[in-house]
Amino acid sequence: MRLTGPALRLTVFIGESDTYHHRPLHSEIVHRAHAARLAGASVFRGVEGYGASSLIHTTRLLSLSEDLPVAIVIVDTEERVRAFLPVLDELVTEGLVILDTVEVIHYTGRADREEPRK
Repeated sequence: MRLTGPALRLTVFIGESDTYHHRPLHSEIVHRAHAARLAGASVFRGVEGYGASSLIHTTRLLSLSEDLPVAIVIVDTEERVRAFLPVLDELVTEGLVILDTVEVIHYTGRADREEPRK
């Protein structure tokens, strides 16, 4: 798959301990994005943060380190990302979902690369 030019970046901010049917929510989102054939999804674990609860979660305090902030980032065409939003409505009951317009400079999947010449 090749992707260049205007696109949307979807970022979902949740807690590391958030689940969906006893499975980590971030994993469920990634698997659903994969099933929807989106260009890619990455999960980033934060070292410190707070959300709507105003409670700071940090790796420095043992009692709060089990619910660190997590961000899932997905970039694809506007049409494909917007088509995925109803899935997030089902999955994300607490958290923050944002969209940013971005310009993709270079994205080429492994299947798009030519075999090296010998």
